[in-house]
Amino acid sequence: MIFFLALVGILGVSASGPIMAATAAPALTIALWRNVFGAVVLGTPTLIKAPSRFGSLTKQELKYTVIAAIALAFHFACFVTSVKLTSVAAATALVCLQAAWIALFQWLRGSRPAKPVLLGLGAALLGVVVITGFDMGISKEALLGDLLAVVGGALAAVYTLAGSKARNTLSTGVYTSLCYGFCSIVLLVLCLAFQQPFVNIPPEAWWGIIGVTVAAQIFGHTIFNYLLATISPLVVSMMILVEIPGAALLAGFFLKQELPAGTYAGLGLILAGLAIVILQQGRSSIKKSRGE
Repeated sequence: MIFFLALVGILGVSASGPIMAATAAPALTIALWRNVFGAVVLGTPTLIKAPSRFGSLTKQELKYTVIAAIALAFHFACFVTSVKLTSVAAATALVCLQAAWIALFQWLRGSRPAKPVLLGLGAALLGVVVITGFDMGISKEALLGDLLAVVGGALAAVYTLAGSKARNTLSTGVYTSLCYGFCSIVLLVLCLAFQQPFVNIPPEAWWGIIGVTVAAQIFGHTIFNYLLATISPLVVSMMILVEIPGAALLAGFFLKQELPAGTYAGLGLILAGLAIVILQQGRSSIKKSRGE
């Protein structure tokens, strides 16, 4: 059962980039409705079961939830835009640098990483240089998409770190409901600021928005949140890395996106580098829990 759920979760998050790239709607509109639908679907059962919990938030819970929501909103704005400018494979790999950004943020806060983590960060950074170097030769749009994906990965790291603080005392249902809800408000403001349409989009685009909501927002991430209660975070993190080749394969098959050979080398470097970072962080957590 766990293997089946993991497979569904991997397929869900892998389909995110290709679906959004193929959806004929502005990036901010896709991001907005993806979060609105996610908040409604995941928040309604929680609101019915524990309505009082939403009114009893502490200042700390509210603070970190709002920070996470703002970071998530700008993450989506960057990532959805990036998949429309560069290849899905490149955008997915660069946004998955989230684990590397977390390690870097912890380093800046005084937690010196082990040598294997530095090696992993170096490999991932080299992969970024390789991908952006090839995309620079393709078009300025592709390069801009790469840069937006890198920023999106950093914002995802902020979202994860702030969310972990909020999740210390908030249930998954309450946290995701509030986070997606606040995120929707920020994206609504961005849509207004950039004069993006809310509902005046092609009818078929709604199927794309519903598809990415179901595949990535509900099935993908919700399954991984569930699996965290049954298997180690390290294993879940490694599973999520499969999103990189998964998105590349789906984009190649359904969108006919062909990549230069050098881009595949960059994808491989990022994948290997992130695997080293995650594995080393997992070992460090085990040592700390044992008091070594």
